[in-house]
Amino acid sequence: MPESGETRLIQGRYRLLDLIGRGGMGEVWRARDESLGRRVAVKCLKPMGPQHDQSFTRVLRERFRREARVAAGLQHRGVTVVHDFGEHDGGLYLVMELLEGKNLSQLLEDNKQHPLPVADIVEIAGQVSAALAYTHEQGIVHRDLKPANIMRLTDGTVKICDFGIARLGHDIGFTARLTGTGIAMGTPHYMSPEQIGGDHVDRRSDLYSFGCVLYEIATGAPPFDLEDPWAVLVGHRDTVPEPPRTHRAELPGFLDRIILDLLAKDPDERPRDARELARRIDDGRFPSGYVPAGTTTPVRHTVVEPQQPVSREPRLPSWTRGMTTGHKAAGPPFLRGTPPDAGAGLAGEWIARPEPRRGEQPVRTERPTPAPEVVAHLAARHHAGLSLGRLGRWEEAGEVHRAVAAEREHALGPDHPDTLASRYEVAFTLSRTGRPADALREYRRVTEGCERVHGPEHPETLGARQEMAYVLGQLGRHFDAHQVYTSVLATRERAMGPDHPDTLRCRHNLAYNLSRLGRLEDSYRMACEVASARARVLGASHPDTLVTRCEVAYALGQLGRWTEALRTYHEVAQAREQALGPDHPDTLAARYEVGISLGRLGRSAEALALYRDLIDDRTRVSGPAHPETLRARHGLGVNLGRMSRWEEALAEARDVCAIRARVLGPDHPDTLVSRREVAVGLGWLGRWADALAEYRRVAAAREQVLGPDHPDTLASRNDEAHCLEQLGRGTEAVELYRRVAALRQQRASGGH
Repeated sequence: MPESGETRLIQGRYRLLDLIGRGGMGEVWRARDESLGRRVAVKCLKPMGPQHDQSFTRVLRERFRREARVAAGLQHRGVTVVHDFGEHDGGLYLVMELLEGKNLSQLLEDNKQHPLPVADIVEIAGQVSAALAYTHEQGIVHRDLKPANIMRLTDGTVKICDFGIARLGHDIGFTARLTGTGIAMGTPHYMSPEQIGGDHVDRRSDLYSFGCVLYEIATGAPPFDLEDPWAVLVGHRDTVPEPPRTHRAELPGFLDRIILDLLAKDPDERPRDARELARRIDDGRFPSGYVPAGTTTPVRHTVVEPQQPVSREPRLPSWTRGMTTGHKAAGPPFLRGTPPDAGAGLAGEWIARPEPRRGEQPVRTERPTPAPEVVAHLAARHHAGLSLGRLGRWEEAGEVHRAVAAEREHALGPDHPDTLASRYEVAFTLSRTGRPADALREYRRVTEGCERVHGPEHPETLGARQEMAYVLGQLGRHFDAHQVYTSVLATRERAMGPDHPDTLRCRHNLAYNLSRLGRLEDSYRMACEVASARARVLGASHPDTLVTRCEVAYALGQLGRWTEALRTYHEVAQAREQALGPDHPDTLAARYEVGISLGRLGRSAEALALYRDLIDDRTRVSGPAHPETLRARHGLGVNLGRMSRWEEALAEARDVCAIRARVLGPDHPDTLVSRREVAVGLGWLGRWADALAEYRRVAAAREQVLGPDHPDTLASRNDEAHCLEQLGRGTEAVELYRRVAALRQQRASGGH
């Protein structure tokens, strides 16, 4: 292919502008398509040498056309688009989309061969596995996956390059051969054992090569980083690689195991296919126990602060009396204990206005004192609202609290502690009914009122700010939540000391939020510290201590240490059963988490048995339509799917979804989670048109409630795009993927 300035036009259409890459098979040029006026990349393959006879060259050209057509037929956001192909001046060429970004090899070089950040590795793994799943389902194997063939674009999209080219390179003879033995094509550091042995190569060979790529970007070097090519090949064939975590301890355990499974010598011991690989990556990425895509309500903790018998309560320091309780970061999704306004609102002393400063005129407010029976009546209705919340009837509870708040504001004033207590409960019910944006507005209003009445460092003010942070987390604004938690924690430590229960509760919340920011090791370390401090201050079997031990177990699971997580959840379940009884909601919640851990460990049959027992107990204790009964049924359905019992899984998901829609509302986060599970089941059964309708309903509801750029909304839009791909509607899918990428970029640049 000519390079001179006089002959830079290919087929009268593609004008080569500048060279952007050179490799063993040829060169890549940035070019302009003169016919369509767009920028493209043109890969010019080296001319075939005189050693090939005419008949071989003819066969090779036909092979090239066939491979290029296959590559041009691939329509997936994770695969480089091929626009055109042909022959010019004795050389073959491909015209592809021009990618703005860097390949993984360049990213490592830019990073001075240091490994990439964990979050980037997991994101790359997820996107590449999805692309491989698509191409393998088209019957196409790449055969030469390596860092240089995987691009990360400036918007974060990851694309695989050069499908079909590796086989062509082998036929032409440009791929390096080792010691004259004629070993099959491929780059030595990324070749599978079956490639090395000349055996049959299928999609599992690509999975092995991808395992080598992940190993390198996770540790900074490929699994067998040796100078001699033959030694590298022998390593692939005969040597068990060192676990990546031996080189980099911060890697999550789930990622370590995935990479080692991909590098299994026997193809049958690797993940079955890229779709399974993608599911495993999602299981590791997303913290909700059963949902591959994120959900707005943290479903992993169903813990309350119980009003326990005095005989079981450990003896507490005197300074804990009368303190506000606040709420845990993972918040009870349906039950609630003593409200944070207890002892400070209805029963507390109200300071109507701060004293005027010297020289200022006092503010006179003429408001009739309400009759005692009116105040008592409103107090009774307030507690009725709390009782409805304890029963999980959040919509009804919200209606009661809104009415009481309006009447208290009229009778007592907007800044009376009782009014603020009702406003607080309004916000709380909003956060539990899938309306976090509305909840945030109410909490801000409460916070401002508490600051005026009590001051910025009063426990009630801090409690409201802490709940604000929790709702920010519901909205996916975890960075903002982190700032609020950090500020509240500093004030609590200064005013109350590091071991005060309210301080420890704030640290518990902060540990939870750190996990949502992807700071898994920090989250685990802080949760361990809080669990230890709570055990020291409150006792090892105190409910708050056990709540934080659940957080420790959850962090272990996020880090891929599911065996340890399972053991910790077992211990918590046993401690709660002994302290609270077998039917207490917290005991049942811990049993649910045991089921989650069993599922993550691939022990779905055991998880299935546990969920069946749990459903029976939940039904007996709370009824068949209780949110936690439905959550256990959801876990049952997920594990039916894991066992490929998709008809049963779909039936369970539909039933749960219908009940949740009736009990919680059609747009409640739990209802949407179930609706997504219905779509997943439909997809696995090949009913993609029906699945698309369900995915779109979920995406539209999340967009309306959470906004178009919330992570959960974007995850739903990705589901929708994947469904469009399966239906052969590639153009719509690509456009939707681009919209999602743009929204993610916009959100990231906005600092959320």
